Amino acid sequence: MHCPVCGGKATGKVGVDQYYCWDCCVEYRMNKEGVSIYEVAEDGSLVAFDPQNEMLL
Repeated sequence: MHCPVCGGKATGKVGVDQYYCWDCCVEYRMNKEGVSIYEVAEDGSLVAFDPQNEMLL
C-alpha cells in the first residue's frame, strides 16, 4: 500500500479501511467514493488534510 500523499511505503493499517503513513504522518481512509486524507492533531484527533500546509511536506 502506497501513501496517496507522499507515495511512501511506510504505511500501516489502523482500522477498517484506515491507514497511517509514517513518512508524512497522515491518516487516510479508502472506500468506494475514493480516499479521504486527515492530519493527526496534537491531541490525537483527525483534521481534514490541507494540502497548503507546508509543515507536512
